[in-house]
Amino acid sequence: MKKIISTENAPKAIGPYSQAILVDNTLYCSGQIAINPQDGMLITSDILAETNQVMQNLAAVLEEAEMTFENVVKCSVFLKDISQYRDINKVYTQYFGENPPARETVEVSVLPKNVNVEISLIAVK
Repeated sequence: MKKIISTENAPKAIGPYSQAILVDNTLYCSGQIAINPQDGMLITSDILAETNQVMQNLAAVLEEAEMTFENVVKCSVFLKDISQYRDINKVYTQYFGENPPARETVEVSVLPKNVNVEISLIAVK
């Protein structure tokens, strides 16, 4: 049985999808981009601030599902420019302890709203 996870503390979906789906004890979180949920503004001028907003949005969805980044087992990172990999990792590593989840990072030609980074995740209770 699946449960839709939705929170006002993360951006509303910009398409026909849910912020996350909880099935049994597994959370499947849709990709988040750097939209500030309070004012709807998109952050793209600074990759560090952009990545931080993405991670805050993911944190809000995790919290709604009564989880934290410690529950995350897998992330998918999509970058518009792989040369920003190091800067994105500076922010990303602040959200995970010494045992980060499995992950792939892929450079893509374009992302929704022409952002620089999008991250999705899977977490388990």
